[in-house]
Amino acid sequence: MNILRWLFFLICFLASGSTALLNAQTSFVNYTKFLGKQVDLVSKTEDTLKKQFEEKKLHWPPQQLYLRSFKYDRQLEVWVKEEKKSTFKLFKTYKICMQSGTMGPKRMEGDYQVPEGFYYINEFNPSSNYHLALGLNYPNASDKLLSDSYRPGNSIYIHGSCVSTGCIPISDFPIEELYILAAQVKEIGQDFIPVHVFPVKYNVKKSAEYLALATKDNKSLQHFAGTLQSAFEYFETKKQLPVIVINKQGQYIVN
Repeated sequence: MNILRWLFFLICFLASGSTALLNAQTSFVNYTKFLGKQVDLVSKTEDTLKKQFEEKKLHWPPQQLYLRSFKYDRQLEVWVKEEKKSTFKLFKTYKICMQSGTMGPKRMEGDYQVPEGFYYINEFNPSSNYHLALGLNYPNASDKLLSDSYRPGNSIYIHGSCVSTGCIPISDFPIEELYILAAQVKEIGQDFIPVHVFPVKYNVKKSAEYLALATKDNKSLQHFAGTLQSAFEYFETKKQLPVIVINKQGQYIVN
């Protein structure tokens, strides 16, 4: 009886090990779909991220990711959340190393404008000419209504290198971290990783003054910037994302 019991436990152990191995292999295959040939980035970058999360007493891996970009301030903030009901916590702020265009949204192809508004990551490009790239869903529903109907532009990315004709470059090492982090939460189940692009960091006096000066003769731009500010302030207060809808005129409504 003891031998039979031992064999039973051995079979169960081997079966569970095979399942774990299969799950691990499946997870690895699913994970590498975001990285193409650059799978060597995984181990070294994950180790670095895990240490940083541990130092900041953050849970690894996070369940959700949220990005805030500020054009004038040249900052890209990375916020993470442990679970759906918890609040977001700031993980890191990357420097945007190059900027093109001026204050205001992107409205046509070739204007070199970095878009402003509410987007999400819709593409992982491990073969980018700019090392790695995360695509934004520009033009979104608002842009399609308010931008040039024939040439609104496209191909807006957060990427490596330090070149910009309307994108958000953060150089190579930061994009490696951000890319792996985005791939992690995508694999866990966050289908939409929000990226909110603001003209300025509204709670920085110098930045707010610059925006006021840049938009003083443009009522439409003032209204647009004010709408974005309401989303910024909502998050600042609650550390949760506001509900944002787009009306028939293409305007953002922040709730």
